[in-house]
Amino acid sequence: MTKRELLYYKTYNHPTSEEWVVFIHGAGGSSSIWFKQIREFKEDFNLLLIDLRGHGKSAASFKNLWNERYTFPSVTKDIIEVLDHLKLPPAHIMGVSLGTILARQLAEMEPQRVKTMIMAGAVTKLNFTSQILVALGNTFKSVIPYMWLYSLFAFVIMPRGHHAESRNLFIREAKRLCQKEFIRWFKLTKDINPLLRYFKQRDLSIPTLYIMGEEDVMFLESVKNIVKEHKQSFLKVIEACGHVVNVEQPEIFNQLSLEWLKGQEYTLQNSVDHP
Repeated sequence: MTKRELLYYKTYNHPTSEEWVVFIHGAGGSSSIWFKQIREFKEDFNLLLIDLRGHGKSAASFKNLWNERYTFPSVTKDIIEVLDHLKLPPAHIMGVSLGTILARQLAEMEPQRVKTMIMAGAVTKLNFTSQILVALGNTFKSVIPYMWLYSLFAFVIMPRGHHAESRNLFIREAKRLCQKEFIRWFKLTKDINPLLRYFKQRDLSIPTLYIMGEEDVMFLESVKNIVKEHKQSFLKVIEACGHVVNVEQPEIFNQLSLEWLKGQEYTLQNSVDHP
């Protein structure tokens, strides 16, 4: 069998900190979605940014997997291989959109690797509207150019004028996918709701911060429900903001994330010093 290639990744090393933040983008995007986080986060943490298979600079690799059916565990295993390669210690995992499902899958598969999670624009359940979109997409994915479908999804999920930057960023990045790659990723949608139901039932007790936009009508309510049920989960809602909170309101997103992470580090350190 052909040796598997590693996903494309980029690291930013801190001169003194031993703490790592791992950034996982969503479907159709790339690690460039985090460009408004890098400058502030690298002041306190080591950073690892990854392009998922078929996305960004990983698009040219993984040709040997083209006939393999994509699953959430197999796509997550790609990420774990990068963590192994770099010999990363337990890290803070940050995901956006579909990347939040992969972050949670990583915590499910190898919880010892995950110190905390930050879920930006988290997908914890597909509501009726999103299920209709998925059904339409599955019906027409092989006959309609994928960019038509992707643009439709982007407009439904991020409909307002001030969502345009994040909407256009996602559409621009999605153009790097080919139709076959889009279809492989889109087939994952039929696994989403059963997987998310399972995740909701299992509280891993890993400190998790959800950061959602108040205009994220597709996903905000389901996140509110999961935060009520999971003891170590917390929610911050950003006003006048849609789905891709780290792009639309980066200053507030960075402040909320960094304050929370530093608070978690203080709590973890104290629990070690004073068991």
